[in-house]
Amino acid sequence: MGNPLSNSNDSSSGRELRTESRGGSTFEPKIVTFLCNWCSYEGADKAGNAHLSSPANILPVKVMCSGRVDLRLVLEAFREGADGVLVLGCHPGDCHYKEGNYKAQRRFMLLDRYLKEMSIDPRRVRLDWVSAGEGERYSRVTKEMVETVRKIGPYKAQELRKASV
Repeated sequence: MGNPLSNSNDSSSGRELRTESRGGSTFEPKIVTFLCNWCSYEGADKAGNAHLSSPANILPVKVMCSGRVDLRLVLEAFREGADGVLVLGCHPGDCHYKEGNYKAQRRFMLLDRYLKEMSIDPRRVRLDWVSAGEGERYSRVTKEMVETVRKIGPYKAQELRKASV
């Protein structure tokens, strides 16, 4: 199995990063979205089955638990061309692995500090909760994330390389 984050600029995938407008090119952010297998992935599926609109610039990556998403995966997403990273997990207290989402919360507190130290806008990364029955919430959270990153602008991966040297 290859890297789920690579080759995501491939136009055959239907995920165009730039769209044409009257004034030229308009920025459309690419958001890598890590989805918990048990809740958030099912919430995304429910949104799709209910024909709720969700942004096309979301690149879903299924993980067993939000607690498995660490700094390395977030930084890899940015290195591979993501403009933002969204991690969606079970609501606190509902984790199928008992404490995975609490682990994710602790990691994100550290990640926030790390991103600030590297001069990366922390708004580019978001942790949120979506249960299996919350298709509408999934749709809303993904739209909010895309809009937030669109306002910030494109992320330049060379910034990460400079910061991590």
